[in-house]
This record gives sequence, C-alpha cells and structure tokens, in this order.
Amino acid sequence: MTDEVASTADPASPGGSAGSAAPGGPAGPAGRRRVVIIGGGFGGLFAARALRRANVSVTLIDRAQHHLFQPLLYQCATGILSEGEIAVPLRDLLEKHKNIDCVMAEVVDVDAAGQRVIAQRVGGGRLEYGYDDLIVAAGVQQSYFGHPEYAGWAPGMKTLEDALAIRRRVYGAFEMADTAADPAERRSWLTFALVGAGPTGVELAGQIRELATKTLRSEFRSIEPGDARVLLFDGGDAPLASFGPKLSARAAEILHGLGVEQHMGTLVTHVDRGWLEVRDHAGQQTRYDASTVLWTAGVEAPPVAEALARATGAERDRSGRIAVEKDLTIPGHPEISVIGDVMSLDKLPGVAEVAMQSGLYAGRRVRLRASGRMPDKPFRYRDLGSAAYISRGRAVVTAGPLRTGGFIAWWIWLFIHIAFLTGYRNRVGAVLTWWLAFTRDDRKERAFTVQEVKTFRDAYTHPLTPGMPEEAELPGEEGQPGQQAPPAQQAPAGQQAQAAPPGQQARAGQHAPAAQPGKPVSAPPAPPPPRQAR
Repeated sequence: MTDEVASTADPASPGGSAGSAAPGGPAGPAGRRRVVIIGGGFGGLFAARALRRANVSVTLIDRAQHHLFQPLLYQCATGILSEGEIAVPLRDLLEKHKNIDCVMAEVVDVDAAGQRVIAQRVGGGRLEYGYDDLIVAAGVQQSYFGHPEYAGWAPGMKTLEDALAIRRRVYGAFEMADTAADPAERRSWLTFALVGAGPTGVELAGQIRELATKTLRSEFRSIEPGDARVLLFDGGDAPLASFGPKLSARAAEILHGLGVEQHMGTLVTHVDRGWLEVRDHAGQQTRYDASTVLWTAGVEAPPVAEALARATGAERDRSGRIAVEKDLTIPGHPEISVIGDVMSLDKLPGVAEVAMQSGLYAGRRVRLRASGRMPDKPFRYRDLGSAAYISRGRAVVTAGPLRTGGFIAWWIWLFIHIAFLTGYRNRVGAVLTWWLAFTRDDRKERAFTVQEVKTFRDAYTHPLTPGMPEEAELPGEEGQPGQQAPPAQQAPAGQQAQAAPPGQQARAGQHAPAAQPGKPVSAPPAPPPPRQAR
C-alpha cells in the first residue's frame, strides 16, 4: 500500500487531496521500493502479477478499476457475451497480491524530476503518488484522424461503455425500422456503416450480418431483418491487410458470402446524423444514408502520453506513442518503463500479446532492480500469431508458418480466447455462452436500456455538483446549432416522430470532444425509441 499524506498543493480542491511522501525516500511499508503502474489493461495487469512476491509496494492506478478483455468487446456489443464475462474488477484479480493497492483515478500529469504522478479523482480531487519505478501501461484511444466531431455520430470500440452504446444502437435500429412508416427511413435504419476493415471492423461487420440473418430472422412481423445492409469502408485494398494477401482474400470471400458490402479504397470525408460521405481513389464523392455508423479505424495515444513526453523529453511517433529503448525505458529515465499499446518500439503491433509480454518484462525488470541486481537482457517479443473471428465456423488465423482460414481457424480462435480470458469463472461462462450461441443462434445478452448509457458525460470531465442528479442536463446541452438534419421522417399514427438514431442527438454549441485517456467516446443521450403496442 502506498502511504499518503495531506497534499499542500491544492488543499481546497473538491473531494479532498492526497499526496505521496517526498520522492526520494521510500513510502511503502518497511521502506519498500515504491512502484506505480498506470493502467489496468493487459500490460498493467501482467506487470502487477510479476511483482507479486517482490519486496516492493505497488500502486495500480486505473480510471475504471476493471480489467477489460478488449478482443471480445464486439461480442458484448452484439449480444453474445455479457459485460461480466469480459470485464473483471482489478481488486478481485489482485486480492491475494498483498503488496498491491488499486486506486480508481485518472493520471493527468507526471513530474519526472520529482518522481511523482498527479492523478484526478472522480469529483475533481487531486492525488499525488511518489514512485521509485514507474510503469506506464495507459493503452490507446480511438482516433478520428483530426475529426473528433465524428465521435458523436460514430462511436468507437475501446471501452465497456462503447460496447453497451453500440449494442443499443444496433438492436435499437431494428426496433426503429420495425415502426418506421416511410420506406426510406426504414432502409436507413437497416443500413449499418463501419469505418475500418481491421480485425475489429471485420469481426463487427460479420456479427451484425449474422444476427440479422440468423438470430433475428423470425422475430419481427413488419420487417425482414435479413434485408439489413452492412457497409464496410477502408482506405486499403482489402480487409485484414495485416494478415497477408492470402488470408486477406479469404476474409474478403467470407464477408462477401455473409452479404457484407465491401468498399475498399475509400476514405470517409464526413459523418453526420444518419449519413456519411466517402471519397474513392478517383476522387468521386458518394453519400450513403445509414442511421448507424460505427468507427473501427485508427488509434492514438492518450493525453497522459503527451504529459509524459513533455516531462521527460521523450520522442513520440505519429500516433503519439512513446519511443522507448530496448529495455522499454525512456532514454535518460531508467526508472520509467512504457509498455503495451502506448509504447513505440520496432513497429510492434498494438495487440494483447505485445502488452502481456512487455508487462511481464517490465515487472521482472523492476523486481530485479528492487533486489539490487541490474537487468541486462533487452525485451524480445515472441510473435504467437493473430486471429480474427468473422462468423460462426469461420475465422482466419496466422501463427508462425501456419496461415489458415475457415472452420479449422475458427476452432483455433476458440482455444486461443478461452486460454487468454481472465479468470476461471469467465472461461467457463464464455464456453457455455458460446455453445448456446453457436448451436442455437441464441444471443442472450441483447438487453439494452431505453435511457442512453452516459458514455458522453465522463465523471472525470463533468464531476457531479452536490445535490444535482446524474441525469440533469448540463448547461449548453439543449441541441447543437448548425448540425444538418436528416431527411424528414414520418412516424406511425399516434407516435411522435424520431429523427435521430438511438443515442445520437447532438449536444449544443460544441462538437463531440476528443477522447481522453481511456475515455469512451460515444453519442449523447437521446429519448428512447418509440414503442408500439402489438
């Protein structure tokens, strides 16, 4: 546990303040070396586990205090897995690690000279933690390539809140189509546009077509869910380009068989309520009416990476990731390790396996330093391959010389994800859930709220005022001037017209904010979809 003393830097800050002991002297029990880990993803979790028996006092700071299995977020969004099967409380995972303390806060700055990190509590209070070793595993956030305003209309897929918001939009779109009187409006609700044909985009596209043609095929009376169009846009020449030409072609073939419309070689130039515009290589602009647009292209480092670079003079790549030495430390700062997606080293991909291996390496390196030994082996990444699930019985896998797609690849995908899921209970739960989903086309996790999940109002950005209910509207949220309205939509008799897709109403006077470290980006709340009595 990290000892905290009252901070004098901001004694009147809301919610109280806490700080660490002076950076130079040990603050942990019995004079243990102080280790601070920023982020509880794969990298941070594996680093913490590597320090379990070390003579150190570890403080793991995470803004959400759960470990999220991001590779399966799309299955949560499309109703196969529940939130609890892909997210586990960090305190539960590290309960037996008695030298580790978990803190729910968001790191906003680093004082490299004073060896301390500055964090913000929910509610605005300030926390400071001194360190002898710092491990930065802050991950990455969705990138909109200089257009953060797109976030309000096209949520990304990086957080649990994102998955729940996307679930609401996907299933809500079918409900809205069911009650739409105008054929054009119905077609718009039954059109899903995905931007980015990497693993997340391909997996999500395949799942939307599968739930439309299998799970929902006989549940509606006024619409044919199988008529749903799924449009996949990407600036490259083929989906899953990182898997190589052979598997990329195989993925394109599977997507075509599912009915996914692939628009390769296109760049999205505008996203708005109910439509998007793209430009092909020839410069031709085309508009597509789609009430559900999902963004699965591009990532960038969170703001804490910029703060760290400013404090240490570290270089960053085009995505803002921190350039590190072969031992994963920042040049001139052997006490600071940067791991996982937020590090830039030898063009390593931003995948879970890189985060796991770099987390283990950084944790073991700190353990050696704490015991008085100097680590001398550089980090070496062992590529164990990649896998992408497209639909039931069809996947693509690359592992060393093995490159395969189809049914065999699907079984390999299953074993890989069962092995890497966090926690025995989650593994058993996922196996049972997959058995029902794959044998009976049954998706039990389809429930969504008719009140928008508050993904846009982050507790760190908009702390609640005492006495103000969470649902209260903040100033300037009445409606956004200057937004282009969608085509007029008619409502069935006796119902109020609903112009915006579920969860896609604009905020007033401002564009959607750029994402913050680990912060979900999604649409503001909207009234619930109108329901029609049967």
